[in-house]
Amino acid sequence: MGKYDGERIVDIIIPCFNESEVLDIYFIETKKIVSEIYGYEFNFIFVDDGSKDSTVDILKKYAKENECVKYISFSRNFGKESAMYAGLKNSVGDYVLIMDADMQNPPTLIEKMLKAVSEEGYDCCSANRTRNGDPALRTYFSRKFYSLINKISEVDMPDGAGDFRMMSRKMVNAIVAMGEVQRFSKGIFSWVGFKTKWIYFENVERAAGQTKWSFWKLFKYALDGITAFSTFPLRIASFVGCIVSASSFIYLIYIIMKTIISGKDIPGYASTITLILFIGGIIILSCGILGEYISKIYMEVKNRPIYIVRETNIDQPKNDYR
Repeated sequence: MGKYDGERIVDIIIPCFNESEVLDIYFIETKKIVSEIYGYEFNFIFVDDGSKDSTVDILKKYAKENECVKYISFSRNFGKESAMYAGLKNSVGDYVLIMDADMQNPPTLIEKMLKAVSEEGYDCCSANRTRNGDPALRTYFSRKFYSLINKISEVDMPDGAGDFRMMSRKMVNAIVAMGEVQRFSKGIFSWVGFKTKWIYFENVERAAGQTKWSFWKLFKYALDGITAFSTFPLRIASFVGCIVSASSFIYLIYIIMKTIISGKDIPGYASTITLILFIGGIIILSCGILGEYISKIYMEVKNRPIYIVRETNIDQPKNDYR
């Protein structure tokens, strides 16, 4: 793409899961746009996240016909977080861009994002989309999630912040150094710090195919984000436990005093059952919160690889799956 001595390299990482319907649209359009940005060599790193369609065959075709295309194909579906990590780990560029293949991340913003990190002194330029056109219920819960996590965690994640961002090599190295298995990249991007510029764009529909994110997957992803970057739920469990214990003690004193003053008192069946169910519910809730954190610890101490490569055209160190 017009490489010359001293030219800086930009690696574009594209996580893919069953994206065969949209890959040609994405690659043709993006390649055309970056070919008009002079002074940089652009490389594409496609990460096939265990697709069941012809995604990997299309990527092999691109790699055969284009020297600038690299691909990594996982042995199974490990999730988008693992795909992004694999792309970042295998990147070598001076700047690295993460974007989706569904064209909801407009390639027309690439030049503007690149200028921010290469000329304006930023280490990261992140594109923040509006929620115009999203289902009302999804928009409501998304905004509530960002509002909640910004209040209870130490990192700042603006509403609408996604994975579509251009980063300097320094920031990429910091992210790759965080080798945790249970990854929540939106939080990691904020946690590592660095100077970030935000640009905004209107919501864009998928060019083809269907979204892979159901409401349930988004809900689980939100829980992962909260438990990964906040211990506030544990504090809530402790606080509620203290309140319940104090209330029980006060109620005990009340029963004793009432018995001394009024004589023997027989507690009501309904109130007893209500108290048992209430306290039992608090105990179960607290155990559930603890279980979420313990499960994260359990997965981390296993030290399993973040992903396993089935095939790639990138040289891999022997037995290095992570």
